[in-house]
Amino acid sequence: MAYYDSAPSVPLLWNFSQVLGQQLPNEPLQNDDIITTIAFDKRGDHLAVGDRGGRVVIFGRDDRKKNVSSNRRRDLEQRDFASQPPEFRYKTEFQSHEPEFDYLKSVEIEEKINKVRWWMTHDSLQFILSTNDKTIKLWKVKEHKVKQVKEMAPPLCSENMFLAGKSFVPGLETKSAANGYRLEWIEKTPKNHLPPQDVDSEIGGMEDPFHAKCQKVYAYAHSFKINSISNNSDYETFVSADDLRINLWNLEVSDQCFNIIDMKPSNMEDLTEVITSAEFHPLHCNLLAYSSSQGLIRLSDLRHSAICDHASRIFQHGESYGSKSFFTEITSSISDIKFLNDGQHLLSRNYMNMKLWDMRRESSPVAIFKIHEHLRPKLPELYNNDCIFDKFECCFSGDGLHFATGSYSNILRIFSPGSGREEGIKLEIRGNSDRKAIHQAKSRARRPSLSNIMPRGIYHHAHVDSESSSIDSLCNLSSRLLQVAWHPTCNLVACAAESSLVLYYA
Repeated sequence: MAYYDSAPSVPLLWNFSQVLGQQLPNEPLQNDDIITTIAFDKRGDHLAVGDRGGRVVIFGRDDRKKNVSSNRRRDLEQRDFASQPPEFRYKTEFQSHEPEFDYLKSVEIEEKINKVRWWMTHDSLQFILSTNDKTIKLWKVKEHKVKQVKEMAPPLCSENMFLAGKSFVPGLETKSAANGYRLEWIEKTPKNHLPPQDVDSEIGGMEDPFHAKCQKVYAYAHSFKINSISNNSDYETFVSADDLRINLWNLEVSDQCFNIIDMKPSNMEDLTEVITSAEFHPLHCNLLAYSSSQGLIRLSDLRHSAICDHASRIFQHGESYGSKSFFTEITSSISDIKFLNDGQHLLSRNYMNMKLWDMRRESSPVAIFKIHEHLRPKLPELYNNDCIFDKFECCFSGDGLHFATGSYSNILRIFSPGSGREEGIKLEIRGNSDRKAIHQAKSRARRPSLSNIMPRGIYHHAHVDSESSSIDSLCNLSSRLLQVAWHPTCNLVACAAESSLVLYYA
């Protein structure tokens, strides 16, 4: 805790900001509308959302344009000092992936978006990487300003209007005034004629339509499901990771990649762990961290060798060396890792806890945030209903003093180390959990990922009868908050509650 003893943080007071994509309570929930990934761009001006239907939806800040439209210095200063949270509105959406079928393996490839990553943003031009289980795509989203005419109100004099009525209305001569055509034009004429430039501002409205175009397709490089993609700080390369391999791509080359990590054994029966997440260092382009199902975080240096199978550092908590059971091996699997902006700390999330690591200390984390300790007696029941394999994400504030992750019952957990509140802050995200889901199977099939299948062979007592009451009394397992994202420049957290995106600010 030495890092936070010198920089104590103050607990934040959270308030509801807005909800995006909210539907009516009685409206059925479509399976394709469920959000699977969310990501802010580096400036925080845009927010990208991916869903199970293969779509990518983009939201943009609406309050920033209002600030730009004002030319008075006093108004700008007042708005800068105001504590108003960023407001986002819908910009555009596009179909990123379509369902496919692998004829060689006789396997259906879902269109579900696993991850989205902003590559770069420049004024009206954005680049986004999106991936499903097998294919990665680079999209260019461009904003085109189009002028639309709201209403034609030409400042014509009464004589011209009378002539226009006689010239352009068939059969209308001297009776035009009596029939009302001339009076109708006069009523639409503005009383005070405006200059031409003012007329344009009155009748012309500016719209910002977005057009998405696929620039590159990075395909046929993964035999297993892609679980993460990460951009490099050199703005030239990125990595994609599946259960057993990590590939390095050049952004301009889509037909070939370089395999830098391969954990596939010669005999699949000897498989002991799989890759769960991969992340590039935010400052050093040669450092890559990836996590495994055994609770290990490996840091590799791409300068040491072309094949990075041997890690430079391995981060593992000391508790992992103690007594192990079937359930502890599953719950120790890391579902998400993220480097903090300072490059000296790393945040990880497994099923039970969220941990903060110092890159200079490998033996134990700096802080441990307990999330699901109350569910430890219920692990057999969680295994039977497949909830033990839920993969929760984590995020952090721009200053690196606050951390957030999701839980069941749509609970958002926010921790501020050094504030004196070890349990953190609990926010119940009220989405649309009372809606009935349709187009879903009656019983949720077990996920065919290697990270879920691999540990099952050593457990011979899966159907253990629980002694106490049902786990539903502790939390609502049907509503889970898996995806969370923190705004890069302010204390604004976006949470995915089914098909709705809920934003809270402090």
